[in-house]
Amino acid sequence: MKKLACVIALAGAFVSAEALAWGAEGHRAVGAIAEKLIKGSNAEKQVAALLLPGESLESITVWADSAKGGAGYTPPTAEMNAYTAVNPRHNEYHYTDIPFQNEHYHDGGVGTADVDIVQTLKQAIAVLQGKTDPALNPNKLTKRQALLLVAHMTGDIHQPLHVGAAFVSKDGKFVVPKKHEDVDSLNIYDSRGGNSLLLDDDKLTSLSAKLIEGEAKPLPPGAQKWTTRPFHSYWDSTVVDYAMRRISTKTPEQFAQKVIDGKPVVAMNTGDATSWPYQWADDALAASKLAYSDVTPGAIGKQTNRKGETYYTFGLEMGSNYPVPSSALAKTQLIKGGYHLASLLQTIWP
Repeated sequence: MKKLACVIALAGAFVSAEALAWGAEGHRAVGAIAEKLIKGSNAEKQVAALLLPGESLESITVWADSAKGGAGYTPPTAEMNAYTAVNPRHNEYHYTDIPFQNEHYHDGGVGTADVDIVQTLKQAIAVLQGKTDPALNPNKLTKRQALLLVAHMTGDIHQPLHVGAAFVSKDGKFVVPKKHEDVDSLNIYDSRGGNSLLLDDDKLTSLSAKLIEGEAKPLPPGAQKWTTRPFHSYWDSTVVDYAMRRISTKTPEQFAQKVIDGKPVVAMNTGDATSWPYQWADDALAASKLAYSDVTPGAIGKQTNRKGETYYTFGLEMGSNYPVPSSALAKTQLIKGGYHLASLLQTIWP
């Protein structure tokens, strides 16, 4: 099989905390699906009571990324600044870094944190359930903040790279660290949610366009041109674009309506809603195994960035057919995110 040459840069230049899972379009697609599914229900009324004028469930799905000051998002508002001031680790709420080879998320396991996406979602769900035990809400989230985080992070946790992480050995192989301390940037490197995995964008764009649409098309006016693209960025935006194209839609609203009209079969969760983030994380781990299939890291190389800092690169080969299954997987995960968000809200507010 023809391979697409890529570069993996493992350094401090990209960090998981800066990841914007699904990008704005993907998050809005998840929110649009959920918004349509809860229409006319008590959950819709309860959500509306926590929204500001002009907001919708779809629009608030990007609030938590805007609060981080992410590129392409609206500037942080006074409300966002107040939230980040009392949540200094809020960047860490959006992901967890479980080795993608693992089957399950376990509290305290390698790659987990007390403020990771599973723990944050569990906390926010408890707040929306009306639970007031301080131990369940250490960050003292308000109900509105809890809704804003749930709307966003239910999307995040269905993005495979926001749960399943790649760790690379110094000889250029995917490995599974046994404990946190094994990830020492000497023998084992953390790819930081795929942000340190860089793709050759010229080759990727040409290949993807041909496989998905039958022909390569020029970038639209004003579109960002990359020399290399983080693997995480590919999963945030490129696969979302192609997932929408697969069903001939261009906007999150169109995508949501066409998905719902198709009556997809989506497995629903069981047990108390605060346990659902664990179930979602396990599902995302299964998806991440597919996301990291057909990619192979190579030998390590030592580099120096513009700041004079040392970092390491690994050659990576990606199968030439990769864009097709990756866009199909993204479509599935976006649908799951939307249906699971709707189910969660209706379970909290029956």
